[in-house]
Amino acid sequence: MKTIGLVVKADREAQQKADQFQEWLTKEGHRTIRKQSSHPSDDFGNLQRSFSPPDLYCVFVLGGDGTFLSAVRWIGDQAIPLIGVKFGEVGFLAEATEDGLLPAAKSILSGNFTTFPRMRLNVTVLRNGVEIKNESALNDVVINKGALARLARMKTYIDDKYITEYRADGLIVSTPTGSTAYSLAAGGPIIHPSVQGILISPICPFTLTNRPLIVPENVRINITVSEKSSKLMLTFDGQIGLKIDALDTIIIKKSRYPVHLITLPHQDYFDVLKAKLQWSGSRI
Repeated sequence: MKTIGLVVKADREAQQKADQFQEWLTKEGHRTIRKQSSHPSDDFGNLQRSFSPPDLYCVFVLGGDGTFLSAVRWIGDQAIPLIGVKFGEVGFLAEATEDGLLPAAKSILSGNFTTFPRMRLNVTVLRNGVEIKNESALNDVVINKGALARLARMKTYIDDKYITEYRADGLIVSTPTGSTAYSLAAGGPIIHPSVQGILISPICPFTLTNRPLIVPENVRINITVSEKSSKLMLTFDGQIGLKIDALDTIIIKKSRYPVHLITLPHQDYFDVLKAKLQWSGSRI
């Protein structure tokens, strides 16, 4: 008997499919632990975070990329494999479709799969030199200004060497996995997940020479914001947020704990990329 985790989007179609899948798993002799995906929150103080049990064989995620990122937060730093089943609009993190759920499950439960480690970012926030938050992110860490706020001014250092002060609507620091998320919409490049680097992408920079920058995976990125900036929000994978100001220092580096994504036989990253971006007439 295997213990299987299910993280399900708050959507009627996904919930119905999860009911059927859970019934099938039970008939096959497996135990399931089911969780509905959590909603994004900007209130750390009232955030009740729970973690998955450590004995999960794997986690099936029925939903879009937001649901998948919620599942990643649920497993924390544990090396539990995950597989996404697409129920969202654009699922870059999904390995299977709704129609392919049972064939994928049979393959996984029989051990016919591999895992691919995806880099995560570790983020520490210091306020007046005291740590107030430590989080991880699979996709990205984003500094955003409010709708009516002035340009954000963000001094950026790499391994304690000053690089530049970005004046922009915000700044995205992403992993290769996150290069197809918000960073892509902001004009950043697509980076293959096996390329070990960190991507820094300004959002609508005031200075046109501020372009996306790829740095080695082993660097430490320090970011501080100017007193002239106001109403700034730091978000982690679009799941949780923290208000920041000039008293804060944001330290970003590669996490020691990657996320282990399940890869099925005959699946190819470029095939998925072509389908999601509709290259050469491909359809999602």
